[in-house]
Amino acid sequence: MYNLKRALFIFTPIFAAVATILAPMQQARGQSPVAAYSVIDATTGHVLESQGDGKKLQVGSLTKIAMAMVVIDWAEATHRDLAQYATVPAQAAALAGTNPVGFQPGDRASLRDLLYAALMQSDNIAALTLATHVGQTLSREAKITPEIAFVAQMNALARRLKMEHTLFLNPHGLDNMEGRLPYSTSSDLARLAAYAMARSGFRFYVSQKQRDIVIQHMDATESRYQLRNTNELLGVNSIDGVKTGATRHAGQCVIISSARQPESVQKGETYIVTPRRLIVVVLGSANRFNVAAGLMNRGWQLYDQWAAKGRPLKRDESLIL
Repeated sequence: MYNLKRALFIFTPIFAAVATILAPMQQARGQSPVAAYSVIDATTGHVLESQGDGKKLQVGSLTKIAMAMVVIDWAEATHRDLAQYATVPAQAAALAGTNPVGFQPGDRASLRDLLYAALMQSDNIAALTLATHVGQTLSREAKITPEIAFVAQMNALARRLKMEHTLFLNPHGLDNMEGRLPYSTSSDLARLAAYAMARSGFRFYVSQKQRDIVIQHMDATESRYQLRNTNELLGVNSIDGVKTGATRHAGQCVIISSARQPESVQKGETYIVTPRRLIVVVLGSANRFNVAAGLMNRGWQLYDQWAAKGRPLKRDESLIL
């Protein structure tokens, strides 16, 4: 008769050894436990691989991508100079979370330096200051605060990009103090990242590993702070962005982007140039950088297979930009 107990005793160590060997391989392919992920072609929006990509989740400071794009779009539409200064508002004193620069109410910094602080080192006060400054030009009703007017524009951007499962409640991504939680999905955030990375200005902000910014204080003195990008994958395998995020509800999140040289194909006298850029979104992972790096490697393999078939698109896929 088959001895089940003995079989389990014999094979359990073998299974454990196999699992130990396979774990790094699975992790490298993005199979380490994650709440959701998406890998897309940034040019067309074609989904190369995904898991739980429609699940509504908290996304932490990935929110700041939308915040930054509202500021950049506003500056271009109104011909405002990002060199202009903004003042840190009084409510910044009560803002928790990541504030590494140490901005104090009354401090002043250029919009450009505030964008660097928010995108590179995820400073929440920098994000709030930007929202308040820009929101003052958007608010037309006395009952609406500048921050609320600004967040409305963030949600309007989300609707324009067909981010149908996203709700922003603040410009920084912290868990809301009133009980409501902002949310998005990995597929929605992939659309947002593709939109942002199509802009050379935004790409420059998120591609910097470090940057000095200038802060003007209320006593008329100035100080400098050296920002260090929280994205540990910058510069690895052509990764040139995008953003990290983490809160108690969101867990560890990251979006990365990588580009190859555009592909040029001659047809008769015409050259067809195809940009090649991938976006990887990882939400709720305990090992976000390893998972994202593995997914990027896997994504390029899938991209090459897809490109060899002529880059066919699914019926529900359309251009993002």
